[in-house]
Amino acid sequence: QVQLVESGGGLVQAGGSLRLSCAVSRSFLSFDVMGWYRQAPGKQRELVATMTSGASKNYADSVKGRFTISRDNAKNTVYLQMNSLKPEDTAVYYCNALRAWPAAEYWDQGTQVTVSS
Repeated sequence: QVQLVESGGGLVQAGGSLRLSCAVSRSFLSFDVMGWYRQAPGKQRELVATMTSGASKNYADSVKGRFTISRDNAKNTVYLQMNSLKPEDTAVYYCNALRAWPAAEYWDQGTQVTVSS
């Protein structure tokens, strides 16, 4: 069973920074895509950033230039560095691991990020 353990959420003022970490219980190079998603109250879960096993990155337009996804292969950990945070970034953030074949998808428990104005 794959486990994803997330840390780093919390409360920050607008303009501040936070870094989320997601430790995976097995080599995440076995996954095709690692990603970060978020869900704000009353809204659907949305993609924030993804990174493929080949290190190709993709970002939501709303976070481009402010958020950075990265990974540490030795630690099997993926990060989301969030700078210039805005109140609209407030949400529960989730780490995701996706494998195309055999098909599998894993989520962590989520962590709250609250940005005060």
